[in-house]
Amino acid sequence: MSYNDVLAERIRSAVSAAAGPQGFREIKMFGGLCWTVNTHMTVGISADDLMVHVGKDGTDQALKAGARPATMGQRTMGGMVLVAAEDVSDADALDAWVRPAVDRARAKPPKTGKK
Repeated sequence: MSYNDVLAERIRSAVSAAAGPQGFREIKMFGGLCWTVNTHMTVGISADDLMVHVGKDGTDQALKAGARPATMGQRTMGGMVLVAAEDVSDADALDAWVRPAVDRARAKPPKTGKK
């Protein structure tokens, strides 16, 4: 599966702006990309969709805002939603999804490494 390179670059820029000097990590996974902040996934891209970690407590609100559940095969991914590229066509719309995901990741303690 490939992903939308233009949207990926826009997401990269938005994550960089939101994460600031604390930084982020970009990881290839499942045929797409994901961005982590403070060791936690924030957003990703799969095909033409922005994938956003909203947390289980934020899923209902995200769905009301136009997102749809993220699925992998038959499984719904808890706390994750997909937003169509056309719904984040401008910088403000993209930032409205990216910035809260970055803030959510920053609010958690970093994950500890596996022993």
